[in-house]
Amino acid sequence: MRFKERVLATVTRLAAVLLVPLAACRAPGNACHAPGNACRAPGRARFLACQWALGLRFPAEDLRGLAPEALTAFMCARAEAFWRDGQLIGLTSGHRDAAEQRRIFAEEVRRTGSISAARRRVLPPEESMHVRGLAIDVRPTEGARWLEQNGGRYGLYRVYENEWWHFEFRTVEPVRLPHPDAAAEACAHGIAFGLCPLHGNGPWHYRLSPLAAAADCPPMYGDPGDPAKGPRRRW
Repeated sequence: MRFKERVLATVTRLAAVLLVPLAACRAPGNACHAPGNACRAPGRARFLACQWALGLRFPAEDLRGLAPEALTAFMCARAEAFWRDGQLIGLTSGHRDAAEQRRIFAEEVRRTGSISAARRRVLPPEESMHVRGLAIDVRPTEGARWLEQNGGRYGLYRVYENEWWHFEFRTVEPVRLPHPDAAAEACAHGIAFGLCPLHGNGPWHYRLSPLAAAADCPPMYGDPGDPAKGPRRRW
């Protein structure tokens, strides 16, 4: 860690300590709850003081638009990192609307010269977890390393080998892929072996379809948790 970063980290920790009494008046209590897991984050006063201090350290971060479960998981995880290990974790990018994601994808296509190359770094809006509010990009590298080692307790997982900063909220630990387009590549190759994707927004979920190699895969279902977007079935 560079000298400037060490100084800023020290100042942020000091600010959090000084803010605890004020936070205790605003949020009395002892517990912070993360969905699905026992939360090791501190009591509410220190939790709130931590968020205030990190907001001062990373003033450009925008938590708006994150899905409630992803937001709670991220805030609890970084509170634990802050108070238990003195590690700061800031948000570089969270929720993006479809237009922004489409612009980022188009820029990457222009930069790399092809859609296939761009997909190894950025996904189009219909496939991006950022658009769904379930993905976060974090900094610094030390913070990302802490989250990689400990984030699973909160449902936050690093999902791509080539993106140390990118984490997604999942209810089940996913298999880490080499890059964002790997799921689509696996889908294309899997058809030859009778493996078909089941849901359009669940690239990790497949079913065995013996006729796939000869007749292609049947249409995918919509959101497995939303009956309005498609039925939920077990295979």
